Amino acid sequence: MISTLLAGAGLSTSSGLNAYLPLLILALADRLGSAVDLDRPFSWISSGGGLLVLLLILPIELVGDKIPRLDHYNDRLHTVLRPLAGAFCFAAIASQHEHLHVWLAAVLGLALAAVVHFWKMRSRVAITAATAGLGNPIVSMLEDGLAIVLAICSAFVPVANAVAIPLALVILRRTYRRMATGESRTIRMFQPKKGP
Repeated sequence: MISTLLAGAGLSTSSGLNAYLPLLILALADRLGSAVDLDRPFSWISSGGGLLVLLLILPIELVGDKIPRLDHYNDRLHTVLRPLAGAFCFAAIASQHEHLHVWLAAVLGLALAAVVHFWKMRSRVAITAATAGLGNPIVSMLEDGLAIVLAICSAFVPVANAVAIPLALVILRRTYRRMATGESRTIRMFQPKKGP
């Protein structure tokens, strides 16, 4: 039961960063059949049609999230979609455990993904202002990387999320703060030097 909760928490946290990466990894894990075995009504996601839809819409978020200004509209659009993805993922994982209530898991997944999403969205506005948009693609790639790591841990080694989730949140917090306050050395290399 603990591993199921850790898997659901990891997928929901990942969904708050990117709606489709955790869904795709969950679907592929179900397709492989060793680590995850989704029941109906969740198994449709690993069908040929479900995978095709995910593969078609994933690039829209991956690209849109890296372009300054456009990422703001992308975040607004995903204000509903990311929490719903988190709810779906947590409920799908919980459905494999007879002692977990699926609807309660869905609410928990929705809440986790929503908190991460709103944190990301608020931080991105500050990062855009502080870095003139230069920090957006860097932060977005970090978010995608963490979303992938959390989703893979959730699908194949859920107990690793006991460390992976807090570590990911610490990395995000530090990166968001450094980018939003202009402390990032990476960004300073590209900014014009101020006059004397």
